[in-house]
Amino acid sequence: MQEVSSVRSTSKFSARRNPRLRKPLGKEQIHVKPLHPQYVAGFIDGEGSFVVSFGKHKTLKRRVEVRAEFTIELRADDELILHRILATIGCGKIYDAAYDRYGWYPHAKYKITSTRDMEEYLFPFLDKNPLQAKKAQVYKIFREIVLLFRKKAHLREAGFRRIQKLRQQIRKYGKKHRDVKSQSDHVASVETARVRENRLPSGVRS
Repeated sequence: MQEVSSVRSTSKFSARRNPRLRKPLGKEQIHVKPLHPQYVAGFIDGEGSFVVSFGKHKTLKRRVEVRAEFTIELRADDELILHRILATIGCGKIYDAAYDRYGWYPHAKYKITSTRDMEEYLFPFLDKNPLQAKKAQVYKIFREIVLLFRKKAHLREAGFRRIQKLRQQIRKYGKKHRDVKSQSDHVASVETARVRENRLPSGVRS
């Protein structure tokens, strides 16, 4: 499901930004107390996302760009916890995310898109404060992809194919259901619960 006012529009991947949305906040604008590191690790176990995608790129020989990002997205009325997570990890930015079309409450998203910041801040943090759920395996694969990218392995055929295979492993961990006949009913129930959680009482955003 795509958000109406994309937070990605404020990132390096796109020059467009919805003018109604606040500019992203970095650690220079955030002055809050850090959280206990193990609390943050547990929060990531529940709400964090490690995403690897491929996008078109005109100047690269393969015409494909490898993109990696770590995100935590919450309703905007929980944004303060994202500020404190950023302060604890030490990098990243906080973005507005709007879903007007679906009548959802405003959201806030904490994102790390810089692979250098991942290597210097996120990975040392998670290596010292390891995840406990199956997301620990996703993190391990994600970390390998980013470090391959940092070494420019993606520019070679063997390295790019390795990243493709690792990304497929991440996608398998992300599946919420089996590919069975009742899949559509299950997805419908998940979407209904998600809408119930996010929708304004009036059904539309004022």
